[in-house]
Amino acid sequence: MEKSYKEILPQIDTLIFDVDGVLTNGIVTVMPDGQLIRNMNIKDGYALKAAVKAGFRVCIISGGKNEGVRTRLSNLGITDIYLGAHNKTEQYNELVNKYHLKPENVLYMGDDIPDYPVMKLVGMPCSPSDGAREIQQVAKYISDKKGGEGCARDIIEQVMRVQKKWDDNFDAQND
Repeated sequence: MEKSYKEILPQIDTLIFDVDGVLTNGIVTVMPDGQLIRNMNIKDGYALKAAVKAGFRVCIISGGKNEGVRTRLSNLGITDIYLGAHNKTEQYNELVNKYHLKPENVLYMGDDIPDYPVMKLVGMPCSPSDGAREIQQVAKYISDKKGGEGCARDIIEQVMRVQKKWDDNFDAQND
């Protein structure tokens, strides 16, 4: 019998997120010079920083290449940031080898087809409420929040609460 997502939460030690459609709403503003501007939710930022501070391994694997995204996430304390990832399983496998990760301890939140192969490899695949149908079908947890509207905060808080690490982090800066 397959475990429910609530039975998996206590064993999660690594949190991996896509950017566009998860940490953003998936909409980009195209500037006259071709630069793409994204909006990120401050609540997701708070939760990401709290997770890093609590000792979780927090990683980003994104197909986007915006260096502003890297700066924002680096400022939250995230060190494993892969941008321009077109075959996300390569970066996932690099993380597995680098940290000797066990798939059952890894949570991955993605929203669209490029995330599907990695989501099939992890113990806790998750989706925002507006994730693609195929992603929601493989997800063990679908947030009630849309991408860019706090879906990362939702699942991070659940993991940290079940592991009794959430309340200890209210002194983290709200970024």
